[in-house]
Amino acid sequence: MFNSAEQFLGGYRVQVATLPEFPQIGETSQILFRVTDENYEEVDRFTMGVRFFYNDQQIDAIPPKSHEAGHYEVDYVWENSGNHIVRVDLYDMGGNSGVLTYAFNMSTQSPFGYIFIIAITIGALTLGVVVAYIYIPKILKSKTKA
Repeated sequence: MFNSAEQFLGGYRVQVATLPEFPQIGETSQILFRVTDENYEEVDRFTMGVRFFYNDQQIDAIPPKSHEAGHYEVDYVWENSGNHIVRVDLYDMGGNSGVLTYAFNMSTQSPFGYIFIIAITIGALTLGVVVAYIYIPKILKSKTKA
C-alpha cells in the first residue's frame, strides 16, 4: 500500500495506513493504527495522540485517548493536497513515563494524480491497440492458409 508505514521506537512498533489508499481532499477517509511490541504482539492498552502537519505547520490534532486493543481507527477529512507529516504520540508505554513520537509521511490525492493515472491508462490501452493491429491480421492470415 502506498500510504502505509511502520516505525519501531522504544520497544514498540506503530503501523499506520489510510483507507482509501489515496485519500481525497474534502472526503472522509480512515486512518488505521496498530501498536505492537517488538515481537509483533498487539499491546493490550495504550494512550495515543495524533498531530497533523502540513508545510511544517500543525494543522490539526487528535487529543490523547486511551485504547483497550492494539488497533485504533479514526475517520479524518484531509483539507490540503500533497504531503503531510503525521506524528503519533504514545504516552507512558510499558510503565515508563514519557512520550514516544513516531513520524509518518501521508499523501493525499491531488488533481495531478488523476491526470497521471489517466495518462498511464491511455498509454496502456494505446499499446494494446497497436499490438492487436499488428498481430491479429497475421494470426488471421495464418489460420486462413491452413
